[in-house]
Amino acid sequence: MLAGTRRRILNKEDEMSRIRVLVGTRKGAFILSSDGKRQRWDVSGPFFSGWEIYHLKGSPADPNRLYASQSSGWFGQVIQRSDDGGKTWHQPGTPPGEPTTTPEGFPKGESNKFVYDSSPETGKPLTTHQWYDGTQHAWEFKRVWHVEPSLTDPDTAYAGVEDAALFRTTDGGKTWHELPGLRGHGTGPKWAPGAGGMGLHTILLDPGNPRRLFVAISAAGAFRTEDAGQTWKPINRGLKSEYLPEPAPEVGFCVHRLAMHRSRPDTVFMQLHQGGGIFRTDNAGDEWRDVRGNLPTDFGFPIDVHAHEPETIYVIPMDPHMRCPPDSKLRVYRSRTGGNEWEALTNGLPQTNCYVNVLREAMAVDALDSCGVYFGTTGGQVYASPDAGDSWAPIVRDLPSVMSVEVQTLP
Repeated sequence: MLAGTRRRILNKEDEMSRIRVLVGTRKGAFILSSDGKRQRWDVSGPFFSGWEIYHLKGSPADPNRLYASQSSGWFGQVIQRSDDGGKTWHQPGTPPGEPTTTPEGFPKGESNKFVYDSSPETGKPLTTHQWYDGTQHAWEFKRVWHVEPSLTDPDTAYAGVEDAALFRTTDGGKTWHELPGLRGHGTGPKWAPGAGGMGLHTILLDPGNPRRLFVAISAAGAFRTEDAGQTWKPINRGLKSEYLPEPAPEVGFCVHRLAMHRSRPDTVFMQLHQGGGIFRTDNAGDEWRDVRGNLPTDFGFPIDVHAHEPETIYVIPMDPHMRCPPDSKLRVYRSRTGGNEWEALTNGLPQTNCYVNVLREAMAVDALDSCGVYFGTTGGQVYASPDAGDSWAPIVRDLPSVMSVEVQTLP
């Protein structure tokens, strides 16, 4: 009786909550909103129409503070910021009242400037990395792949960029400064780009230890800092890939994504490139073990963890050659045991003639008691499950190709 009463209370709290899904696409950003029932959705956008939005994420410290990475092959990189939940946006590096473009139409603003550290003390030896052909290549900034707001301060955020480096802002995106200890670890000259470039795409913040961060780089591997980014340790022991010339190198792995449950920051889950699969660590990356179990392939991009069940994880396997669902059936796989044992979740998902992909940033979970799971596809669909994956339905169809999905649970 008490358990039933508690469930009714929690469900009532869910209904009073609001959900905001932040979607980055190849032609702009979209914001999808619903109440806690998650049955009807309002769609706003596109914002920054025609631009690639690599990532869009809100601050845990102030849900109305949103950051967006806006990129273009023509005009370069722009950081956009909203202070009202996405209703209005501005470039934080441009003073109020000044135009955000030059007379020629190019973006301007300090928030666009990501300059690698070249100081004699920390940056002088950080000159080159490995190129596709094995030669050394100069570091060149191209774009921001990921923005990770601080858990406690809306003005502080981290940016993972290509070529792989970690930057931080403490003034709400007006200026960005590299944390050069990562590239300066000593293995930087051995880092090489994956097929999509050499990007730092995952940043995990330890909720219980603000000085600990995890990052993942394609194709270098995973790294951890215990001193807020001054020094870093490669954490790739136990990983394997049949495509590497060395069986167990210190760096060189094409990590696709990392995920963590905030209650267990020493346990991290990983989706590794083909030849790897799903791995987990229970000692903050000092040792990894294979938990792909009965999954149909060892390839995929996103991985995430249930909001309230630290041993429940979600992945979306892909055919490694076609990069579409195996057998053309779109299936999310769930493990309730932290890996090894997986079940296919298909209710509401297309099971014939489906040839979309789901990219590494394009899956997220909400924090409602009945945990919601969301993912977007390269075909422009965003699917939602209000019951932890048991059933699915599209929130919206026919968007541009989805690059990232993030979720905010609002009171």
